[in-house]
Amino acid sequence: MATTPCDVIVIGGGPAGSTASTLLARKGYAVELFEREHFPRFHIGESMIPNTYPVLQRTGMLEKMKGSHFVKKYSVQFVNQRGKLSEPFYFNEHNPHESSQTWQVRRSEFDHVALNNARENGVTVHEGARVLEVLFEGTRAVGIRVKPEDGPEREVRAKVVIDASGQSTLILDRFGLREWDPALKKAALWTYWKGAYRDAGRDEGATIVIQTEGKKGWFWYIPLHDDIISVGVVADQDYLFKNRASKDYETIYFEEVGRAPGVQPRIANAQRCDVFRAQKEYSYRAKKAAGDGWCLIGDAFGFLDPLYSSGLLLALTSGAMASDCIAEALATGDTSESQLRKWEAPYLQGMNRIRRLVCEFYDGLSFGRFIKKHPHLKGLVTDVLIGDVFKDDVDALWGPMDEMRTEQHLPAYAAV
Repeated sequence: MATTPCDVIVIGGGPAGSTASTLLARKGYAVELFEREHFPRFHIGESMIPNTYPVLQRTGMLEKMKGSHFVKKYSVQFVNQRGKLSEPFYFNEHNPHESSQTWQVRRSEFDHVALNNARENGVTVHEGARVLEVLFEGTRAVGIRVKPEDGPEREVRAKVVIDASGQSTLILDRFGLREWDPALKKAALWTYWKGAYRDAGRDEGATIVIQTEGKKGWFWYIPLHDDIISVGVVADQDYLFKNRASKDYETIYFEEVGRAPGVQPRIANAQRCDVFRAQKEYSYRAKKAAGDGWCLIGDAFGFLDPLYSSGLLLALTSGAMASDCIAEALATGDTSESQLRKWEAPYLQGMNRIRRLVCEFYDGLSFGRFIKKHPHLKGLVTDVLIGDVFKDDVDALWGPMDEMRTEQHLPAYAAV
């Protein structure tokens, strides 16, 4: 079996993998990326939040985004179970900088641009290449066994293997590292509409979070280019699917639309233009982000919840943070677990801050009452909504939120 060497192997060409590979290649390392599919390919997770800006800038993607046809996003809005629309959270009112404008993207296109950007920066990209296993010598990852679609199996050796292969991650399940989130047993069901209602001006690209009656769940409403709107419902998995096992996705979807006064008029004159898709329990994280010679990033490390559109932020940020640790490891010759996990603690702090606000929403904390009572904290709530969560300032929210939980007779926050 033919064997070839490089500095870093990246498994998976999504946003996390393309980010890490681009940044490492820019530092002069020989990086080979293996992606089992051919891009463009479908993926969910279309809404970006402002704090993706620094990573897009580092990878050279920012100028490509500025010149793109993706819908510009300036805010997020919430619609309650009665259909009442909140005041928008305009990002630039909190931070008057160009970084406060972001985008709604069709992932097939965004991910393709990012993968080609990795190529342009010197990454050797292999599409249609199925990684069969990660190779270990003892506990240390030393390479992969891969089957290209147009050739025989071969081995590729590297000093570090990055698993960015998404929820089907090779390493996470090999070592039994996946921990499901006990408080976020959610599922999603979605489709796409053409000609659905969208606001005008700077509100055209707003992500809208629409609650259903009885607060059983919520819909995302994300305007994309080509007059397409992504509309999906999220709710407890048992409520959405287990208790309606005999019903098809279309029936379940429209039952939930019937419980969402904020959705019904928006799609009343629209035409569905895609199939119904579903994803069941998806909130998890790894017990650790790295071991000797290997690292998990993006969805291969964990996924939180789509509520605040944090998926792309976490993918890009984990790719960037891990790449910095890996570059340091390669420069010093120390690719041990302790070195490759240096980025994990600060990353988890940010992830947990987003999770806290997600759980506050699901547990029923009234954000309107909270901001009315603590107007000086609105900025910190907005920080979480824009993804500025890798700083300790945000932690000033939790004491007052604990007090409001007590006032509303809600249970204590279930930390992980």
